[in-house]
Amino acid sequence: MEPLPPVPEMHPSRWGDPAQAAPLPESARGLVELVFGLAERPAATEVVVPPSRLAPAVLAGLRELLGTEHVLTDDLTRRLRTRGKSTPDLLRQRAGDLSDAPDVVVRPDGHEQVAAVLALAVEHHLAVVPFGGGTSVTGGLAARRDGYAGVVSLDLIRMKRLLAVDHVSMTATLEPGLRGPEAEALLAAEGLTLGHYPQSFEHATIGGFAATRSSGQSSAGYGRFDALVVGLRAATPRGELALGSAPANAAGPDLRQLLLGSEGAFGVITAVTVRVRPLPVEKVYEGWRWPSFDAGRHAMRTLAQAGLLPTVLRLSDEAETGINLARPDSIGVPTSSTTGVEGSTTETGGCLMITGYEGEPDAVAAKRAAVTAVLGGLGGTPQGEEPGRAWAHGRFHAPYLRDSLLDVGVLVETLETATFWSEVPRLYADVKAALETSLGSPTLVLCHVSHVYETGCSLYFTVAAKQAEDPVAQWRAAKAAASDAIVAAGATITHHHAVGTDHRPWLAAEIGELGVSVLRAVKADLDPTGILNPGVLIP
Repeated sequence: MEPLPPVPEMHPSRWGDPAQAAPLPESARGLVELVFGLAERPAATEVVVPPSRLAPAVLAGLRELLGTEHVLTDDLTRRLRTRGKSTPDLLRQRAGDLSDAPDVVVRPDGHEQVAAVLALAVEHHLAVVPFGGGTSVTGGLAARRDGYAGVVSLDLIRMKRLLAVDHVSMTATLEPGLRGPEAEALLAAEGLTLGHYPQSFEHATIGGFAATRSSGQSSAGYGRFDALVVGLRAATPRGELALGSAPANAAGPDLRQLLLGSEGAFGVITAVTVRVRPLPVEKVYEGWRWPSFDAGRHAMRTLAQAGLLPTVLRLSDEAETGINLARPDSIGVPTSSTTGVEGSTTETGGCLMITGYEGEPDAVAAKRAAVTAVLGGLGGTPQGEEPGRAWAHGRFHAPYLRDSLLDVGVLVETLETATFWSEVPRLYADVKAALETSLGSPTLVLCHVSHVYETGCSLYFTVAAKQAEDPVAQWRAAKAAASDAIVAAGATITHHHAVGTDHRPWLAAEIGELGVSVLRAVKADLDPTGILNPGVLIP
């Protein structure tokens, strides 16, 4: 098999491929200036990475295990492995704050080398932070340093193999360092797809998907990532965990769930076996217009409870629809400027829904016809394929727009949650009110339903406000207010972004003190000296 082409390193203080960084589009600039004003916020020109604290003997031991070329202490590599890509992470990088930089970046090649690094870390009491794509937005890569002899970034970038494919059972075993496009390319060569497309798809990894219980934009059709996992292998300070001997079992509690969502605190995932599907022959995406967010949600619930979910199903509220956030490259362009197609009516106002269908042509046609009959019968107005194609084209671009807005003094961040259908109206209203009250005027709070189930859905909020003197503290206060509102409404503190350090203060309210004790007991058994991602996940 030919080696995979190199993936560009993400910009240290921006999202994604540095080649795609761009100024705020002219179509959005006037709207932003009108609402928030424009205040250029240049990043620090001089950035100092703290010196590595690792003892020479420890570095020598790591080099003996992995080879000198795979043990890196240079400033640039350590900066690129500092924190994740939340707005506070980026703002701190832009201000020159690299206090969380790891002391060393190590790049093992395989399960045995990962296990050897963990053993050395236990011996020298080093904190170990597993690093996949670096796309965490909840502080999942900022380990506690106090009490440790150093912080090791365990970079899984070399672990990029497709280990096994079972065309009969339709499973594939992947190493954790494969980024989304790399995994799909390897599977496509076998005529297969995983179908997992979160917004972080271009940079996030298989291991990260598993460790954070990721959910993709096509989850209505393919399922959440945790639902795709049938087996796992992990290295822990106590030894190896190899789980998943059958498609289902009754052999006690499912221990795979201890690792799915564990965020590197219980072990390092070194291989994931997933359910795969045949490559879709046809892909069709289209738009629908609804008179209100309530009407669109009712339609989504009807589809979910009738077993008629398409591959993609998302619904923007009135505010998100109004500024065209489903099309990040067209922010500020009125939605009425889109071109209608035969058999559809393109309207302004209301709420935009995107539906998508993937698979064999006959199956796509049948599902599309059934969904169209339901949506049309409930009062939806078809918008044709143009809005769907536009969404698909820009589905991974929104984080680049955040960078452009941060450049001109606008604070932009996202948060998400989920609840049961009956509780959605209250949750939606309470989180919006909490954010608007905390951030003051002008504040723009947008929302869309990103994932749908028979019993409920997730709400994904995008927030924009004028940056204060201390924008990190400004967002921390707003996020705390929103999190308090989420907990008070009985919803989950996170549907797919994971806990990290940002959500950890609210985890006990969701799972109870006894639940926290269970997590602590698992941590104490698998990682008795506490070297794995300390300070993350567990209160």
